[in-house]
Amino acid sequence: MAQLALAGGAPVRTSPFPSWPVFDADEERALIDVLHSGKWFLADRVAEFEKSFAAFQDAQFGIALSSGTTALQVALQAIDIQPGDEVIVPPYTFIATASAVVTTGGIPIFADIDPDTYNIDPQAVEAAITPRTRALIAVHIAGRPADMDALTAIAQQHGIHLIEDACQAHAAAWKGQKVGAIGDLGTFSFQASKNLCAGEGGFIVSNDRTLTERAWSIHNCGRSPQGAWYEHPLLGSNYRLGEFQAGILLSQLQRLETQTTLRTRNAELLTKLLSKIDGIAPLVDDERVTTHANHLYILRYNAAAFGNHPRDRFIQALQQEGISCSSGYVPLYAAPAFSGQAQQWPFDSAYFDGKPDYTKVHCPQTERICREEAVWLTQNMLLGPEQDMHDIAAAISKIQQYSAEL
Repeated sequence: MAQLALAGGAPVRTSPFPSWPVFDADEERALIDVLHSGKWFLADRVAEFEKSFAAFQDAQFGIALSSGTTALQVALQAIDIQPGDEVIVPPYTFIATASAVVTTGGIPIFADIDPDTYNIDPQAVEAAITPRTRALIAVHIAGRPADMDALTAIAQQHGIHLIEDACQAHAAAWKGQKVGAIGDLGTFSFQASKNLCAGEGGFIVSNDRTLTERAWSIHNCGRSPQGAWYEHPLLGSNYRLGEFQAGILLSQLQRLETQTTLRTRNAELLTKLLSKIDGIAPLVDDERVTTHANHLYILRYNAAAFGNHPRDRFIQALQQEGISCSSGYVPLYAAPAFSGQAQQWPFDSAYFDGKPDYTKVHCPQTERICREEAVWLTQNMLLGPEQDMHDIAAAISKIQQYSAEL
C-alpha cells in the first residue's frame, strides 16, 4: 500500500495554514475613518504613518510611496544614477531590484550569493566593481539581513552608495539596529504578501536629510519640501501613497511586533525539528542578525538523502502532503527581460567591456540553488500553533522514509 500522498496515500495534513492578510474591525474602522474624514489626499494618515514606520525601523526620515518597486526607483534617482552607471545587485531576488536600475538608466551588474545565507556575497561584490560602479543594492532575502558590516566597508572604500532592499525585511535587525537606514537609503514594500501589507505600497527610510529631501521631491512631482505647490526644482513623478492604504498600514503596524515574535519562535522550532532530518538544512545563522523577519523560511534540499530524486519532485510530494511550498526564484539574468533579444542597450558597460550581454553572466551558486536546492515556505505558515511546525517536519520525514515512491 502506498504511503506518500503523491502515490495515493493519506496526506499528513488536510487543514489549511493561517490565511493572509490578518485583519479585523480595526482595519475596517481605519478605512471608514478615512472615508468619513473627507481627506483622501496628502492628509493625516500618510504623515502619521511616515513618522511611525520610520521610527519603528530606527530611521530619522521616512517617505511613503506607491510600491516597493517605485521606492527602489526613487532611491536610485535620489543618488543621481546616470545613464550607463553600473549598480551591483544579487541575481537571487525579485526582478524589481534589477529592473529599477534599468528604468533609472543604469546597468545591473549581478554578483553571486553566499550559499549559507542566499544573500549577496561581499567577495563577489568586490570582484564586480569597476570605475563605472556607482551603487550597490543589498537585498535582505527572506527577511535575513545581508552582511551589512562587509557591504558598508566596501561601499565606503570605493566611494559608492549603499541601498538596502528591505522589501522582505520589516522589523529585521542587524546587530540591534533595524535595517533600512544602515545604508544611505532603504526601501520597503507593503504588497499583499509582505509581513506588513496594504495590498500595495512602499517606503524609503534614511538618516541622510539631503538624500531624503531629494527622494521626497522625486516622489511628489518634483516639488520642494519647503517650496510652493507649483514650484518644481526637480523632475519627478507621482509615486505617493494614498490615505486609505496609510490608514490600513497604521493598523497593521500595531500587529507587526507580535507577529514577528511568533514567526521567530515557530521558525526556531522548525529549524530544531528539521535538524533531525538528513538532507534538509536551514540557512546558516549569523549572531549579528539579531532579528530575522522570516518573510520566507527557506530550507536547503539535498537529493542524495532522498534517493537522488530531484528537488522539484520533492516539492510535488511535499505539496501533496498538505504543505504549501515552492522552488522560489530563478537567476534574474536568465529572465527574458535581460537575456532576450528584445533588450537593446544604448551604451557600453565597463563590466561587460562593451554592450551588456546577460547570456554571458554565470553565477554558479545562484544557478545551483535555483536548480536543485532551495525550498520556500511563506511567512503566514509561521503564524499558527506549534503543531503546524511538527506537521511540516513530519511530512518531510515521511517523504524521506518512503522516497522509493517518489
